[in-house]
Amino acid sequence: MLGPTLAVMGGLFLGGLLFAGAESFGWGATLGEESWTLNHYRRLLSDREVHRSLGLTLGVAMLATLVSAGVGVAVALALREVASRSRVLNTLVQIPLAMPHLTMAIVLLWIVAPSGLLARVAFQVGWIASPADFPALVQDPYGIGIFLAYSLKEIPFVTLMVLTLLLRLGDEYEELAQTLGASRGQRWRYVTMPLIAPAALSASLMIFAYLLGAFEIPSLLGRSYPAMLSVVAQRRYQSVDLTDRPGGIALAMMLSLGTALLLLAWVRLTRRWMGTARPVFF
Repeated sequence: MLGPTLAVMGGLFLGGLLFAGAESFGWGATLGEESWTLNHYRRLLSDREVHRSLGLTLGVAMLATLVSAGVGVAVALALREVASRSRVLNTLVQIPLAMPHLTMAIVLLWIVAPSGLLARVAFQVGWIASPADFPALVQDPYGIGIFLAYSLKEIPFVTLMVLTLLLRLGDEYEELAQTLGASRGQRWRYVTMPLIAPAALSASLMIFAYLLGAFEIPSLLGRSYPAMLSVVAQRRYQSVDLTDRPGGIALAMMLSLGTALLLLAWVRLTRRWMGTARPVFF
C-alpha cells in the first residue's frame, strides 16, 4: 500500500539527485556546457574557501559528535537506576528530541549572543564593562556557537539511545560479573562498555553524518567566512554569478556522497553488532 507514495517520493528524490549530478559534471548546466567534465570538481580541490570550510565542518562535526557521545553515555549511566523506576524521567529525556534544530539555534542566540541574557547578567554584576565585551560565542570564526547548539541538541539523542538499551538489558550481566569477582572497573570495561558500544557508535555515526550536511544552524550561528560546507554550497548555488552554480552543486554532491558512505557504515555496523537482518541494498 505504500508503494505508490514511495514511488513518487523516491522518483522526485532520485530525479533531483540525477539532474544535480549531471549538472555538476557539466551536462545541461546553466553555462551551456554539453559535454561531461570534471572541471567543477577539480576547482573545488584547489579552492581555498572550500579547504577552510572543510576544516571547519570536520572539526565542528567531530568535536560535537565526540562530546555528544561522551556526555550522552555518561548521563545515560547516571540516570540508569532512576529511569528504571520512573516513567516521568523517561518522558523528560525525550522532550528535547521534539525541539527542532532551528529552535535550539534561536534559544542559543537569546542566551549567549553579545546582547543576550548571559551578557546582560555579566554586565549587571560588573564582570564586563558593557554587553558588547561578552566573548563571541556565536558567529565566531571557530564555530563555537554551532558546536554548542549541536552538542546541546544531540546529547539527549545519545542519552535516549543508550538508556533505552541499558533498561532493556537490565543488570543481569553486571551482577553475574560481580559474582565472579570482577571489580567495578572491570565490570565497566569488559561488560558495560561492550554492551552499550553498538548503540553509542550507531548514534555517533548518525550524528556525524547529519552534521556534515546540516544547514540551518550554521547559516544562523556561523560567519559567512569561513562557513560550513553546506552554507558555501547553498550560497554558490544562489549566486548571481552563474559560473558559481555548478561548483555549488558539485560541493553538495560531495557532501551527499560522504553522508551515503557513513550511512553504509552504519548499516553494516548495525547488522554486525546488533544482529539485524541483512539489508536489501547493502
